Amino acid sequence: MTPNKVLFVCTGNICRSPSAEGVARALAARQGVERLFEFDSAGTHGYHVGKPPDPRAIAAALRRGYDLSPLRARRVTEFDFIRFDYVLAMDREHLELLQRACPPQYQQKLKMFLDFGEDLDQEEVPDPYYGDAQGFELVLDLVEDAATQLILKLSANRVDTVSGIPPGI
Repeated sequence: MTPNKVLFVCTGNICRSPSAEGVARALAARQGVERLFEFDSAGTHGYHVGKPPDPRAIAAALRRGYDLSPLRARRVTEFDFIRFDYVLAMDREHLELLQRACPPQYQQKLKMFLDFGEDLDQEEVPDPYYGDAQGFELVLDLVEDAATQLILKLSANRVDTVSGIPPGI
């Protein structure tokens, strides 16, 4: 079975998008559906290429049981639009940058990440970089909700071709 390939995108790939990647991986594993997904993250800018996530993002995620420390920042490439089924922007500015960079035949893959969330009061994941620790907690709150719903929605109709049993049963 081919996994759903999901790319999370923010500015520098050190706060929001690696948090989304780490949370989504962990949640899919906890649900027993990790084989149905391939998660990655990238930035619209190359400010931090090769660097780990922001220490505040790592610390906040660890408090909730998510390990972001192995992740490294990278910039979105044109190949990402071909490779991934979903390219999910953290905010409208990212979506606009992605729309300008994305070839026309792949535009349907571009979406706002929080569009997958359920009953969220926000449409964008705010950038916590210039704020305090509470901003990183808010990012995780939003990411946990949207990632949970993303995993549920994308795995709901998938059936294991070997056993014929829906995942998670």
